[in-house]
Amino acid sequence: MSRRGFFGAGAALTAAGLAVLAGRSAEADGLARDASALAFTAPSLMVGETRRSRAAARAGTVVYRGGTIRTMNPAMPLAEAVAVSGGHILAVGSEADVAARAGRKANIIDLEGRTMLPGFIDCHGHIAMTALLTGFQNLAPEPAGPIRSIADIKTELVKYREKTGGGRGGWLLGAMYDDSLLAEKRAVTCADLDEVSKEQPILIYHASLHVAVVNSFALSMLGIGADTPDPQGGVIRRWPGTREPNGILEEGALSLVMPRLPQASLDDLLDLLDAVQDRYAAWGITTAQDGATRRQDYDLLSLAAERDRLRIDVVSYPFFTHIEDLARGDVELKRDYNGLKVGGIKLMLDGSPQAKTAWLTKPYEVVPPGFEAGYSGYRIVDDESAARMVDEAFERGWQVYAHCNGDAAADQFIAAVEKATLKHGSADRRSTVIHAQTLREDQLDLMQHLGVMPSFFVTHTFYWGDWHRDSVLGPERASRISPVRSTIARGMRYTLHNDSPVVPSDCRMLLWSAVNRETRSGRVLGEDQRVSALDALRGITIDAAYQHFEDDIKGSIEPGKLADLVITEEDPETMNVSALRDLTIAETIKRGEVIFRA
Repeated sequence: MSRRGFFGAGAALTAAGLAVLAGRSAEADGLARDASALAFTAPSLMVGETRRSRAAARAGTVVYRGGTIRTMNPAMPLAEAVAVSGGHILAVGSEADVAARAGRKANIIDLEGRTMLPGFIDCHGHIAMTALLTGFQNLAPEPAGPIRSIADIKTELVKYREKTGGGRGGWLLGAMYDDSLLAEKRAVTCADLDEVSKEQPILIYHASLHVAVVNSFALSMLGIGADTPDPQGGVIRRWPGTREPNGILEEGALSLVMPRLPQASLDDLLDLLDAVQDRYAAWGITTAQDGATRRQDYDLLSLAAERDRLRIDVVSYPFFTHIEDLARGDVELKRDYNGLKVGGIKLMLDGSPQAKTAWLTKPYEVVPPGFEAGYSGYRIVDDESAARMVDEAFERGWQVYAHCNGDAAADQFIAAVEKATLKHGSADRRSTVIHAQTLREDQLDLMQHLGVMPSFFVTHTFYWGDWHRDSVLGPERASRISPVRSTIARGMRYTLHNDSPVVPSDCRMLLWSAVNRETRSGRVLGEDQRVSALDALRGITIDAAYQHFEDDIKGSIEPGKLADLVITEEDPETMNVSALRDLTIAETIKRGEVIFRA
């Protein structure tokens, strides 16, 4: 077991580092009981008209023609026209056939040579957490944010103080800094943040969401000092040769600060969620995911559903600490509650490769400071616990997502699925390995046999590709990160995701990364894993809908499916592949309603 402790990255997501596994402390038991006091309940849907009921009742038919219509339906890859009525697709095919179905009174819209595609599906991310962090100052490195150096971080925190009139609840809050990409090439500490202020608390989140930094004022306010022990599952980093904290709180140590952070009101969070949905719509996204839903995340999303403020659909996967909460609740899985749907459960089996907490079968290329040679990351749960949770999910008929960045974590999940399948029999469960960064060929063979899907965080090739090659995995393993081509060679379904808020949920970057696999320095990382633009589109349309058990209503342009569509100025299959990340979104259409227009 590493010094980072038993809970690892799970502590960061559960906020208080709740222990649900063997060996937990009495204090953590109490926290877990408190957090489990409320079961997941179905949203109390508003009475009267909703955005979705209005779409279904909308009179008239709209016909789109005059462009390239790529349906993602292999039986009819291209169409001349599409008719939409009542929020659904009425007809697809030749102009003559569609016109006959649509009738003479149909409203004709000329695509003017543009391209129509199915709406993009963000098949793994954290939309509720993205909304929360939208209220923090953006400290991400370019191109996701403005940061190049520690000096830039200080400048942005001053801007936050000015625009918020002193901060939120007196705190200066920032998120998504990445020390591996700073000009100084070192960690940010309390000494850096003290140069912004020694008179009010400051907190900034690392891009991995596994680490945060606070200033000296916050350390004092929180009572964190030389005598403060490392909490279970976490580390308070210290100045070399001393016990004095340097401001960096790692993994479970985040529990020392999270309860003290100022809490945004639900109304404020709803406004932030609106802003996030606007941004998603501008990227062509019509369905998003909340892929590790905590109690407070579900409260926000269900309130948005109740108040008819979900402009795009959201599929939620409650975090594994809430298994019993979900079982006791009255939420019907896979049922649409005015745009909100619970799809299954999300497990966390390891950490992140960029933070060197992913659980690998072979050591890291460069072992991080403080660890012995041969360090290969660590597990979040033991094998028995992983097998038990998968077994419980299968018994209840729940879909299971498992966060597995490292191949050792994937081994653990595959073994748990195999054991549960032997007990409960084969079925269409669509269990999914999330991130799937270091999957081996033999693991893909087993996954294909068991019906387990990979969902690839393929933009790692750009955002951290150079870091993975030079420090995390080494050239050979890094060239296989997100092995999409190996998956295609087996005829397997797969998806692509950005894991927002870790990186922006811009599906155009997924297309560009999967096709080009270029790093920040412009070097190609694994040329033999490159795929075509059409294959990349599959991972954010029809296969993404399949992963959510929604391929009967989404993911392709076919009669009877929802009119979730995106119109682009260029054709992603014929444009220069180097420009895919600049694909121009002209319109995004949700259930026949235009929710974004450039």
